Amino acid sequence: MKEIGIMIISGLSGSGKTTALKTLEDLGFYCVDNLPIVLLPDFIELCHRSSDDISRIALGIDVRERTFLREYQSTLESIRQGGYKIELVFLECADEVLIERFSETRRQHPLSEDGSVLAGIRRERQALMQMKAQADRIIDTSELTVHQLRALFQEYYDDISRGNMAITFMSFGYKYGIPHDIDLLFDVRFLPNPFFVRELKNLSGNDAKVAEYVLNRAEAQVFLEKVRDLMLFQIPLFEKEGKKYLTVAIGCTGGRHRSVVVANFLKNFLASHRPRVYLMHRDLGRP
Repeated sequence: MKEIGIMIISGLSGSGKTTALKTLEDLGFYCVDNLPIVLLPDFIELCHRSSDDISRIALGIDVRERTFLREYQSTLESIRQGGYKIELVFLECADEVLIERFSETRRQHPLSEDGSVLAGIRRERQALMQMKAQADRIIDTSELTVHQLRALFQEYYDDISRGNMAITFMSFGYKYGIPHDIDLLFDVRFLPNPFFVRELKNLSGNDAKVAEYVLNRAEAQVFLEKVRDLMLFQIPLFEKEGKKYLTVAIGCTGGRHRSVVVANFLKNFLASHRPRVYLMHRDLGRP
């Protein structure tokens, strides 16, 4: 039997599902948007019979398909019992960001029955709560541009058959909020802050002078040694349990100095041991 990998892209309207599907299509996935969920078994069967080399399918499913909330659990369970592997990816986004996106595009929210975008967002968020809880991966697009979201999918899914867990180190600033889609969190605000050093204040953690200031501290060296040991201990155990992605967040006050330095260091360290290690500086570009 021809092996076919199935990915379901769902989430809130305006969260970036169209961008995700277009990116996956460019990566060789056979993509279909808004397919009625009850037709999914027949669609998979057609892909099996096709003479084309279809090995990866990505389906966009959301509240536009009015029956999917009633049917998706039983349908997906039936497909899994047939021996297929299904990955459910849920795109999340903050209310205020979604409102801004709908305002920019002048689109109507599919559930804004009274014309209120916020009311539609809240209805949809409530309706999708169970699906989000069952997702294999949740991606928060609140702070991501279209280009960053596209790059994220390219990094994770450019060769999904490799089997190695993808690991992302993300720096961020606590003043802008804790990222939603993370697995591990480390707070480095205990380290001396370069922001209060005149010659370092306007530089970033990507600058060698800032990195030297942060890393050449006894407490920084002890912390990094312990985190490295933890990573090398936990990662094989996560993989043993079937985890495909691991996002490690490193936070400081503004996300510009200490967290950037530490995320860079840990990414470089782990990249020497692992094939799929990525880096994201969420708040580095903020004022």
